[in-house]
Amino acid sequence: MGHGMAKNIVEKGYPLTVMGHRNRKPVEDLLGRGAREAKTPRELAQDSTIVFLCVTGSREVESLVRGKDGLLEGLAKGSVVVDCSTSDPNSTVALAAALEAAGVTLVDAPLSRTPKEAWEGTLDTMVGASPEVFARLKPVLDTWAGRVIHIGGTADGHRMKLLNNFIAMGYAALYAEALTLAQKVGITPERFDSVVRGGRMDCGFYQTFMRWTLEGDRDAHKFTLSNAFKDMRYLESMADAAGLANPVGNAVKNAYALPVAAGKGDDYVPMLATYVASLNGTSLPQKG
Repeated sequence: MGHGMAKNIVEKGYPLTVMGHRNRKPVEDLLGRGAREAKTPRELAQDSTIVFLCVTGSREVESLVRGKDGLLEGLAKGSVVVDCSTSDPNSTVALAAALEAAGVTLVDAPLSRTPKEAWEGTLDTMVGASPEVFARLKPVLDTWAGRVIHIGGTADGHRMKLLNNFIAMGYAALYAEALTLAQKVGITPERFDSVVRGGRMDCGFYQTFMRWTLEGDRDAHKFTLSNAFKDMRYLESMADAAGLANPVGNAVKNAYALPVAAGKGDDYVPMLATYVASLNGTSLPQKG
C-alpha cells in the first residue's frame, strides 16, 4: 500500500523522503522517481513536515514514533504525523497526547481497498483530524485517495476502520462457514454462487472473496488471516473500552484465532473457507 501511495505523492509534485525496511525494490523504484531515502525515522522526521506511516498496527507505529532514533526525536513543532495503519484507537489517543506535548499533531487516516487502488491513486481513507488540520492535509491525501472522508476527531478514523473491517471479516467468516455447510450437504461452491451472485446478498467483497474458491486466485484479496485477527482484537479492545457486550465480534475474532494458531496466519482471508472446510472433515473443490 505504502509503495503506491508514495509513488502518487512524488509523481504529483510533492518532495518525498522515504524509509524502507526489508524489501529494497519499492525503495529503489521511488528513488528513481525523485524521492530521497532516510536511514532512520528521526532523519525522515527532520526532512519532513508531514509524515505518513503505513505499517501493520499500533505496536509498529509506537516503535517508529517513540523508539530510538524515532520520529519524536526529529519532528519540528507544527509537524503532522498521519497514521494510515489500522491501529488500536486506545493507542492512537495516547500517542496523540504524547505528540501534542511536543507540538506535533497526530492524524489517523486508515485505508480501504487494495494495493491496486493505492497504485492507481484511488484508495478510500477515513480521516480523524480537526477541520483545520484536515484542510491542510487534503491536497496531499488527494494524490493517492479517490474518496477522502473526514469522519471526525482524533482516533475516529481508526474507530471507523475497525467497524468497517468488522463487517468485512464478519462477511468472510459467514461465507467460509456457509460454503463448508453447503459442501457437507451436497451443494457445490458453483451452485452456491449461482444463487448468491446477482441477488440481494451479492456485493463486491463477496465477489472478491469467492475468487479463491471458484478460480484459485490466491491474490484476489491480499489481506492475511493474521492481520484480520489483529484487527478483530483491536475491535474487542475498543468494545471493552466502550463497555459494550460484543458476542458477534468475539465470534468473528475466534474465526481468525483458530487458523492463526494452526500456523495459517500468512494465508489470505478468502482461504479461511479452505481452513473451515478442513476443520469439518471436508474440502472445497479447488480450481486452478
